[in-house]
Amino acid sequence: MKLVIVGGVAGGASAAARARRLSGSAEIVMFERGPDVSFANCGLPYYIGNEIQERDKLLVTKPSLLRGRYRIDVRTRTEVVAVDRSAKVVTARDLRDGSETRESYDVLILAPGAAPWVPPIDGAGLPGVFTLRNLQDVDAIKAAVDGGATRAAVVGAGFIGVELVENFLRRGLRTDVVELQDQIIPVVDREMATPLVEAMAARGATLHLRDSVESIRAIDGGLALALKSGATLSADLIVLGVGVRPENRLAADAGLEIGPRGGIRVDATMCTSDPSIYAVGDAVETREFPSGRPTQVPLAGPANRQGRIAADAIFGREASFRGVQATAIVGFFEHTLATTGKTEKALRGEGVDHAKVYIHANHHAGYYPGAKPMSIKVLFEPGSGRLLGAQVAGSEGVANRINVLATALQAGMTVRDLTQLELAYAPQFGSAKDPVNMAGFVASNVLDGQDRQVHVEDLESGRLRDALLIDVRTPSEFAGGSIPGAVNVPIDELRERLDEVPRGRLVVVHCQVGMRGYMAGLILREAGREAYNLGGGYKTYRLHHPATNAHA
Repeated sequence: MKLVIVGGVAGGASAAARARRLSGSAEIVMFERGPDVSFANCGLPYYIGNEIQERDKLLVTKPSLLRGRYRIDVRTRTEVVAVDRSAKVVTARDLRDGSETRESYDVLILAPGAAPWVPPIDGAGLPGVFTLRNLQDVDAIKAAVDGGATRAAVVGAGFIGVELVENFLRRGLRTDVVELQDQIIPVVDREMATPLVEAMAARGATLHLRDSVESIRAIDGGLALALKSGATLSADLIVLGVGVRPENRLAADAGLEIGPRGGIRVDATMCTSDPSIYAVGDAVETREFPSGRPTQVPLAGPANRQGRIAADAIFGREASFRGVQATAIVGFFEHTLATTGKTEKALRGEGVDHAKVYIHANHHAGYYPGAKPMSIKVLFEPGSGRLLGAQVAGSEGVANRINVLATALQAGMTVRDLTQLELAYAPQFGSAKDPVNMAGFVASNVLDGQDRQVHVEDLESGRLRDALLIDVRTPSEFAGGSIPGAVNVPIDELRERLDEVPRGRLVVVHCQVGMRGYMAGLILREAGREAYNLGGGYKTYRLHHPATNAHA
């Protein structure tokens, strides 16, 4: 068998290595238009910030290793420009001298990846305006920073954008962030990004939300960005990080099926509409897990798994890709934000009925020194309790919890199952009731109707507009900040002050994180009042109402 692979990063390299392990006799040819294969895309911002000191550390696998150990014919700086499906031949162009060769194949794997999208901005091609995709891009940006740049602008506040902001700040650059949407990290729910927004403000970054760049022009000593809002920013360098687009031209020109988002259509074995051609990585349209909806998620983890699955299928092994649940994590100095599965805004957009709970807990036992707070949002089906998605924000222990929740989602677990998870406990690592367990307890109480919750957004809508809002925290907590219109009745005084709670009026109670509010709701309902608990308490309210220097 002769296997030809187009693209040598993530999915392509994974497919090549797996193919060789499955067959010692197969002829494997890999084309990569860049000079490198299998480099660490996700590490690029940290090389700019000098967190990663050595450039070679970004090279996961070198062409020499693939040639020597795996006997793979690796041809770098060579771009495949055409696929002849009927003849089963690809045309490859050497980017050094322009010469072209034709290479036959029995099976072809397309792993071209995705390219940064450059919006139609006047001046986007000026010197000092960059995108970040490969080692050559990172070399250029780092050279600008090392060369004395003092001002940076990052357009787009997704994962890469936030990582760039962190590393520009580490290098001492004044940094502006321009984001079209009303939040950073648009793939999470807005309130869960609040800790990172506040951290950015505290570190000196300036956010320009609900804004966009209309033009870029060269000025004496740098660049000027004209924003749609009318503001003008100055910068020595600009990085456009507004998203990526699948590299589908080769597949489209070959007549392969392309999905509505531009991704190459594949089945569960990563096979395209041509049985001799497979596709993996950021260029493909795959399925969401567990809904099965078509989606496109440019992440390294799924790309690597897809490469392995394609190789397995090609060499006759049972293999199938379950789909992606978009598990991702980002750090900003001491703060971390992670997500898996569906977000609330995605569920709303799709018209999917759902319930949610918020948990605010310490990452390990509170009595042990160094406990750090974290916030967890869990989304689930109202009837079955089946997990739909989760997000975690905090400074410690975030990766641990999101990985547990991602595994639970993959396994089809319910929130009731979360209550039964036996997770490792020692006071310096966790709690006897882990925050994941606590999320299960609270969600189970909601399913059972024992904890009747409403949410922050409900306070400003419908019949809750006229509800009596009772803050059951202590007077000192209340004095430190409260929801407008709330009256303070500490929970330890609630039974003795029931006459202050009129019958026939809807009541919403809340505490700091939800536990005392849950108890207060039980007390009031036993006393004949219609009472609800504000999910996640005052901490969740503050997530929805941050105080930052963001301009929106």
